[in-house]
Amino acid sequence: MLGRVLTVAGSDSGGGAGIQADLKTITALGGFGASALTALTAQNTKGVFAIEPIPAKFVVEQIRVVFDDIGFDAIKMGMLHRAEVIHAIGDYLDSVRDLPPIVLDPVMIAKGGAALLANDAQEAIISRLVSKHTTLLTPNIPEAESLVGHAIKDLDDMRAAADKMLSMGPSAILLKGGHREGPVITDLLVTPEQSYEFSHPMIKSRHTHGTGCTLSSAIATGLAQGLSLHDSVDRGLRYVEIAIQKAPGLGEGHGPLLHGHTIGAFR
Repeated sequence: MLGRVLTVAGSDSGGGAGIQADLKTITALGGFGASALTALTAQNTKGVFAIEPIPAKFVVEQIRVVFDDIGFDAIKMGMLHRAEVIHAIGDYLDSVRDLPPIVLDPVMIAKGGAALLANDAQEAIISRLVSKHTTLLTPNIPEAESLVGHAIKDLDDMRAAADKMLSMGPSAILLKGGHREGPVITDLLVTPEQSYEFSHPMIKSRHTHGTGCTLSSAIATGLAQGLSLHDSVDRGLRYVEIAIQKAPGLGEGHGPLLHGHTIGAFR
């Protein structure tokens, strides 16, 4: 069940999100992780203090050389940062035959509120990636509201938004419900054929930095290992739930998860 997963995302110097969280998650679930960096960030649990972009051509070169040599069974995309990078990745993917499943986490805003996506990049994500190459799109509620252009207040709104995003071209939508108030979180997985609800208790914790990165990487790992989409999502949600429950309590702000909770010898 190894599974080769390429993560295309930004670096989090605090280790809780981005490439660092992705590689920890892929490893903890038994996969092999490779990476292509899109941007460097200076951040910790209290916020993002600086962002240094990676040239678009170099982002694609990272992807190309890994694909040509090691190959991959799934791709996870996170912080793509700006339109130039998105168009360059889109051009490359257009040229590749037999792409593996692609999980796209439309990272727009950091947990502390910093913008992680340039203003002109959202339309590029939709036109170049969501409409053509996305197996699963995994927005949270604020990201989904930005993508569909209206508020999401309840489960009916979530269903309507998921259907609207599905019409943009991806094979499936996982609309995460963690930003809604209440004791129970409901995440909604929608495909053209059917939908599933995953409900679980709200965990009251400030240690939730990197949950979106972690979940999308966990799902990509499941797909790379041959699990169905439903089972990849189910396992990924449970993995994140335990990682929050066992968070190490680091930092003064939004702390990181315990990605290594599956590694029994080191607990």
